[in-house]
Amino acid sequence: MKVLILGGGIAGVTTAYYLGKDGHDVTLLEANPELGLEATSGNAGIIAPGHSFAWGSPKAPGMLWRSLLGHETAIRMRLKPDLQLYLWGLKFLRECTAARARHNTLIKLRLCQYSQRLLDEVARDERIAYQEIRRGALYLYRDPVQFQAGIAKMKLLADHGQKQEILDAAGVARLEPAFEPVKARIAGAVRDVGDSSGDSRIFGEALARVCREKFGAAFETGVRVRALRAERDRVRAVVTDHGERSADLYVLALGVDAPIVARTLGIRIAVYPAKGYSSTFPIKPGGLAPSVPGVDEQWLVGWSRLGDRLRLTSTAEFAGYDRGWTPRDFNNILRFGREVFPDAVDWDRGDYRACLRPMTPDGRPVIGRGRYENLVYNAGHGHMGWTMACGTARLVSDVVAGRQTEIPLDGLTPRREVGG
Repeated sequence: MKVLILGGGIAGVTTAYYLGKDGHDVTLLEANPELGLEATSGNAGIIAPGHSFAWGSPKAPGMLWRSLLGHETAIRMRLKPDLQLYLWGLKFLRECTAARARHNTLIKLRLCQYSQRLLDEVARDERIAYQEIRRGALYLYRDPVQFQAGIAKMKLLADHGQKQEILDAAGVARLEPAFEPVKARIAGAVRDVGDSSGDSRIFGEALARVCREKFGAAFETGVRVRALRAERDRVRAVVTDHGERSADLYVLALGVDAPIVARTLGIRIAVYPAKGYSSTFPIKPGGLAPSVPGVDEQWLVGWSRLGDRLRLTSTAEFAGYDRGWTPRDFNNILRFGREVFPDAVDWDRGDYRACLRPMTPDGRPVIGRGRYENLVYNAGHGHMGWTMACGTARLVSDVVAGRQTEIPLDGLTPRREVGG
């Protein structure tokens, strides 16, 4: 079958791999001059089933409100004349109950655990090295009260298969010597033993080479998808800035552009951009830089070592399709980095950027067929795209083949597809 995959981030490339492996004639279209230049190259680098919590929680509305008052918060909103923002925001607020947060978290966890296993299989089978570090991940607390609350919160994941260790400040420093000079500032950490880190863009580029060489897949960059055209219950063509293209099957893996393209068919899917801030610094020769990845639970700053660089990310800002940034947007990252890793990197030589993460209100991606029988969704991965990519791609290939999926699709199918 001739397949067009729309989108060349990590979700699109892994989908190309599994569909190519099934024998399909795969072509991938990507607007940028190279693969993986959007959220794929701006994530924290952590493969983190151990941090599968849904963003929609009882605490989230308070953070959004404080952000509107000008406070520094990990999740924030910028009001603007955008109907889609308010429609999405109302759905998000409905997910901010304890019961809904638990339900959404467990669905995400199941998918992330499955995807991590597949990522390990693909990397082994295809001999792909991607600067991976397999030492778990630290979820760090600097306040004793918050540390105890964090232990209770993380137990939900431990009860569903995640192996964890509770470390005091001395234990954190023994595991990761970069914390030794600042251990007095640390209350402790929950270490998820199975989490890991690596460079998703390196992985995606290597996997694309495998697809070309093994399956004859084509990857066309510099081709922007504008719209889809349909007749009756089938998509007949994709409109690009280089003309129309047709196929037997279309996979919508366009990240934050997926809802824009879906609306050309009169369909709305509840995916909206969450802007995150990413900074990458060169590690000093002999610098005391961490090798164990992790997240600071106070400011939700994530960090990971990618070769000779240290990547730090933070913040989810709902502000539409604005990719701009100001130095103030990196306050949380720089404050944390200079306090906790003061001698690790050259803090004056950061590479700064903002990227847009495709969020759903409940944090669960949209996977599978909707109204049009030859249009398959692989969208809405949010901040977990690197962790979820292999799992959602394999689910898409199973849906296309009519195979029984290895994990249930409950809670992932295009339940939010409306209009027409």
